[in-house]
Amino acid sequence: MRNDTPFKPKKAYLDEEFLASPDARPIRIVAEYLEPKERFDRLRVRDTILFFGSARIPSRAEAEERLAAATGAPGHRAAATRMLEMSRYYEDTRELARRLTTWSKGLKGSGRRFVVCSGGGPGIMEAANRGASEAKGENVGLCISLPFEAQGNPYITRKLAFEFHYFFMRKYWFLYLAKAMVIMPGGFGTLDELFEALTLIQTHKMTKKLPIVLFGTSYWDKVVNFEAMAHWGMIDAADVALVHRTDSVDEAYDFITTELVAHHLASPGPAL
Repeated sequence: MRNDTPFKPKKAYLDEEFLASPDARPIRIVAEYLEPKERFDRLRVRDTILFFGSARIPSRAEAEERLAAATGAPGHRAAATRMLEMSRYYEDTRELARRLTTWSKGLKGSGRRFVVCSGGGPGIMEAANRGASEAKGENVGLCISLPFEAQGNPYITRKLAFEFHYFFMRKYWFLYLAKAMVIMPGGFGTLDELFEALTLIQTHKMTKKLPIVLFGTSYWDKVVNFEAMAHWGMIDAADVALVHRTDSVDEAYDFITTELVAHHLASPGPAL
């Protein structure tokens, strides 16, 4: 039957229902590669320093407020006291990111080098972006859409704020641009990112030099026993040296900047 009502079909790339469908998943995946690439290229972001760590670790000020507000129940006060102790890692992250940003801004050459990058959320991620922002430096937030994290933290440079649906595309952009990693105490997500990088290094899928700082020896010595893995032959003894352990912001700063100058300062761009 003829229909004389004016009608114009939707173009496929404007059809939101189609773009959200399972059939269009490859398009969405490619978009999460191409859109960040275009932005990084346009803004001349050549490489990054990654910060990973728990979203649950508060700033010292917030931790002090929580402790003051804690009820008399032993469990509540104990948890608040523990978070106050852990808040040192927020403040250390903030200071290290600030110092590394100040250092990178003083480098000569074209493009934005060694830009602080985080997962864009709260906790340690916020501390990294905050420290870079306090040094008046641009910084990157690679956020992921999660039901319990509604938005990126307020310190991310807006033009370098991203939100991903696919974890694997977010991981790609973490590691493709990274020239150094700082791993603060964290949970499953932090361990995932650490072992992803170590696996790529161990299997030579990532050939660039990637210095990794494992910050917080009292935490990591209990959580991950690399020496035991080497003892049982599950990794080589040399693999234990893939991470540099420290509790010192000064030592972490010296180690990272020395490694970056030695291996990446003249590098033309990222490499996996």
